[in-house]
Amino acid sequence: MDPLAPYTAVVLAGGKAARLGGQAKPQLEVGGRTMLATVLEAVADAAHRIVVGPPQEVPPDVLLVRERPPRGGPVAALRAGLAEVSTDVVAVLAGDLPFLTGSLVAELRARLTRDGVLVVDDGGRDQYLLGVWRTAALRAAAAGAEGPTSLRRVLAPLTVDRYHPAVEPGTPPPWTDCDTPADLARARAVFRAPSDEPPAQPPPRPPAQPPSLLPRFLSPPD
Repeated sequence: MDPLAPYTAVVLAGGKAARLGGQAKPQLEVGGRTMLATVLEAVADAAHRIVVGPPQEVPPDVLLVRERPPRGGPVAALRAGLAEVSTDVVAVLAGDLPFLTGSLVAELRARLTRDGVLVVDDGGRDQYLLGVWRTAALRAAAAGAEGPTSLRRVLAPLTVDRYHPAVEPGTPPPWTDCDTPADLARARAVFRAPSDEPPAQPPPRPPAQPPSLLPRFLSPPD
């Protein structure tokens, strides 16, 4: 098997989640770590890792850049990230995917034969922030966008393969994100360890035996 081409990971981690109290979603914890940390671990083998968004905690080897204008949307964020990419292949990912794995990213890289390959969810929806792309094609598409627009419209001219990963029953799919408090609670429940459950109550002690009423001198001999 040919080795996979080196790639750069661009993680879009900007914006506020209005339905989560205005907090930055990628910095919310699921499974004892932030969702951004999970995404960055899934691309630990990337030649370079780039996070696009406001100032936030990232590992020292991760480049943090800001889109222009700030909060300018995913297309502006994509342009800012692509400006720092030097590899021919780039993974573009959302920063709030608590169930993303390195094996899925590797599978997408192996399936890259056209301009891009992205994940399709159970409803048949393209997950534009869960894909791997030819950098030149993606950069050309993003550069041609004018004004506020959607990733779907910008990427529509590209030739794309679609991949629906198999998901074991009871396992959250890798495209799961957390847009609402209920989403976040469900994601956290997946990681809840048995030790998080209330401790079992000890069994009741047997009733104490009443003390003997026999005088000591009437006790049975040894």
